[in-house]
Amino acid sequence: MNYQTYQPQPELASFIKCYWTLDSPAEMNPQVQTIVPDGCMEMIFHYGDLYNQYIDGKAILQPRSCVFGQLTQPLQIEPTGITGIFSVRFHHDGFIPFATIPIKDMDNQAVPLEKLFEIHGTELEKNILQAITVQEKIDIIETFLRGRLDTETIDRIVQSTVDLLLNVDGKISVHELSRQTNINRRQLERKFSSAIGLSPKQLSKTIRLQTTLKHLLNKEYTSLTTLAYDSEYYDQAHFIKDFKEFTGLTPKEFYGESLTMSFLFYGKES
Repeated sequence: MNYQTYQPQPELASFIKCYWTLDSPAEMNPQVQTIVPDGCMEMIFHYGDLYNQYIDGKAILQPRSCVFGQLTQPLQIEPTGITGIFSVRFHHDGFIPFATIPIKDMDNQAVPLEKLFEIHGTELEKNILQAITVQEKIDIIETFLRGRLDTETIDRIVQSTVDLLLNVDGKISVHELSRQTNINRRQLERKFSSAIGLSPKQLSKTIRLQTTLKHLLNKEYTSLTTLAYDSEYYDQAHFIKDFKEFTGLTPKEFYGESLTMSFLFYGKES
């Protein structure tokens, strides 16, 4: 698999984490891959063959273009042929200035661009798929997003709280988060639900797990017990519980699964 990342223009850098492309020939025996929640929404364009995603054990073809809402559970996907993907990875609260429906309503869903942006979404898909180079795709998407940027939806409190969570790798309780930001817990939860689609607790757990997952994939640990301790889980049982919630597997089982896409997306910092 050929996975490449690209940086956005400074004007959009506070909303977009990166652009990425993924190219791979068709496989004789396609493997189901597990996508682990990372707290970031994605706008995805398939210029190759579509992917199956598994919901309740049933395979459903992803749309040709879509925005994938927040994942609150592991997502299993499988290529149906040649992989060719161009994607916009937003920051944790980065999609809200472009949203046309409530963020929370998009959780665990691949929402077609046509549903989000009507005829403009259809035109965007067409233009992206017809573009020859990655830079052309980036120019097209940046022009589109700049034209739809609604700065009035940006919540500075959410931004600063997310920054705090990232600075401590999610290792903070919601009570302490509320105290440090001087925001009532319920108010903070409402703000997060509307701007991110996750609660502060969910995002905190996601960020902590992502940090732990990078150490695991890069083999930067001496034992799972030490990894759990360094990640400030209460104990190893708590670590295993959270890990299984987000990956569907225990840490030991994780290495027996197909890790190709997990290592591409989470093994190294994008």
